[in-house]
Amino acid sequence: MAATATCTNSLFYGLRLPPLSGSRSSPKRRAAWRPQQVVLPVAKFELRTPPYALDALEPHMSKQTLEFHWGKHHRAYIDNLNKQIDGTDLERKNLEELVKFSYNNGNPQACFNNAGQAWNHDFFWSSIYPGGGGKPDGEVLELIERDFGSFEEFTKEFKAAGVSQFGSGWVWLILKDAKLSILKTSNALNPLIWGYIPLTVVDVWEHAYYLDFQNRRPDYLNTFLDKLISWEAVAGRLARAKAFVNLGEPTIPEK
Repeated sequence: MAATATCTNSLFYGLRLPPLSGSRSSPKRRAAWRPQQVVLPVAKFELRTPPYALDALEPHMSKQTLEFHWGKHHRAYIDNLNKQIDGTDLERKNLEELVKFSYNNGNPQACFNNAGQAWNHDFFWSSIYPGGGGKPDGEVLELIERDFGSFEEFTKEFKAAGVSQFGSGWVWLILKDAKLSILKTSNALNPLIWGYIPLTVVDVWEHAYYLDFQNRRPDYLNTFLDKLISWEAVAGRLARAKAFVNLGEPTIPEK
């Protein structure tokens, strides 16, 4: 799940049958029997540390940006989410389950924005890495060339999606109908709610890049693709997706 969950106690009052002595229960034990308290775990989401030091992405993404973006914005989503679900049945869901459930088929519940933003940000931090960027290889490149025509065409379409996303939002590379596709979402929306498989994402909210690039979103997108994107993360997510999705042409058995 996208945010770490720690278990706290929540009491559920269940019934347990009294012990039997032979074919009949003991009168003393019947008199002493009371409903037993059964303890079930609940989730408290915590801010997960990025998989690198806060200054490890410099000069492409500054430590100051991470301190504000991760340390303040992301933290606020986690803290607000915990307050919203405290004492409710939603405490027993992991973050991915909570995002899907609280989207509520397009009628979002109150906690959806914080749940979605918490999940999206965790996914973003694990989609970039020091020394990242450039051109992938192996199956990732093969699928990009298959579904976009060329890697150059993919980068062109990905950057165009990022530049044209109005206001706050995200640009994703996803698996949809067994093919790679680019998806734009606004605010807390993400591919999970439509059943798509996300492979990577770039955050195009202004707080993601303004300290380093001011209003130059195209430069930020170039830097993401050239210096930051973790193609290893994409390859790992693709490998896991193949357990559920056939990425090749279907083979029709001969009679």
